[in-house]
Amino acid sequence: MPRNKSPYLSFRFRVEVDNTIVANVSEVSGLQIEIETETYREGGVNNFVHNFPKGVKYQPLILKRGITDLNDMWSWYKDVRTGKITRKGVTVVLMDESTKDEKWRWTFQGAYPIKWTGPELKANSSTIAFESIELVHQGILDSQ
Repeated sequence: MPRNKSPYLSFRFRVEVDNTIVANVSEVSGLQIEIETETYREGGVNNFVHNFPKGVKYQPLILKRGITDLNDMWSWYKDVRTGKITRKGVTVVLMDESTKDEKWRWTFQGAYPIKWTGPELKANSSTIAFESIELVHQGILDSQ
């Protein structure tokens, strides 16, 4: 007899906000850091252009296909939407295949949500779900 596979196994990314587990998601994007540069043409030097570092740019963190038993992410988004912006630490944890042990974690400093997309509503589900949440942040820390 085949074992029933838990639907939670596809949600391999745990989301923590200020060290509290708030959701699990199946997709994460926006793990990108870019150093912006400014070009400078030096007089008399025609074989290259200088590129000087100008600043660091972070892409928004996008959490997709999330599931949670808490209302924390929606409440946080509602607060931001009404002008009460509270920056928080958000950590995304990659879990192993069994979803019991963590393999890697990324911490996003000074984050807050800027976009929330709701799920398709289904009467047979008792969990709170979201299609995607987009967060801006002030930097990424990674640790193992």
